[in-house]
Amino acid sequence: MAHDKGLDNVAVHWPRTNQYYDPVAPAEFVDFGAIADRPEIAAPTGALALHIAKTGTVRATAYTELIDLLLGLEGVLYATEAAAEDEDPVIDPDGCAWIAGGLERFVEGHEKFGDLVTFDTVTEVLRTAISAGRLAEQQLRWLDQRLAALRDDAGNSPHWSFARTELAVLAGFYRRCAERGFAIFADY
Repeated sequence: MAHDKGLDNVAVHWPRTNQYYDPVAPAEFVDFGAIADRPEIAAPTGALALHIAKTGTVRATAYTELIDLLLGLEGVLYATEAAAEDEDPVIDPDGCAWIAGGLERFVEGHEKFGDLVTFDTVTEVLRTAISAGRLAEQQLRWLDQRLAALRDDAGNSPHWSFARTELAVLAGFYRRCAERGFAIFADY
């Protein structure tokens, strides 16, 4: 799903009480700022944590393909399922918990590959997880199709480069929303 403007995932109060969703005060995320202050933290991780602490928002465009691959759907962070049903593009608290859980499992599974998350390491983590599950052959064929669809016409893979800690912070944002009963408004 391509959009001209970037995608922001904005924490909002759930359910809405008037015509519009009310944004959650950034104070609900102020503790994320402490992550940015850690000297050993990767720069992208610190930048994400600080942005969340200041705004209660994630600039989500960079994460959309990865999240879609990890969760097996398209347009997850765009809330396309809700939008397709003529509803507002909102991820409810249960959806936030689902996103957080998927990210948390991935971050844990990626630990043995180190802090740098690339297309190749994502592929290895997913293959390992799928191989241990039911219907492994069928799931691996599905994964191969998804991975092929992400490659460009020349067969090159996406140039993903995330810090594992960055994805842990991202998971923390969605987990915080789920635990406090907040939703996410997909602003694009």
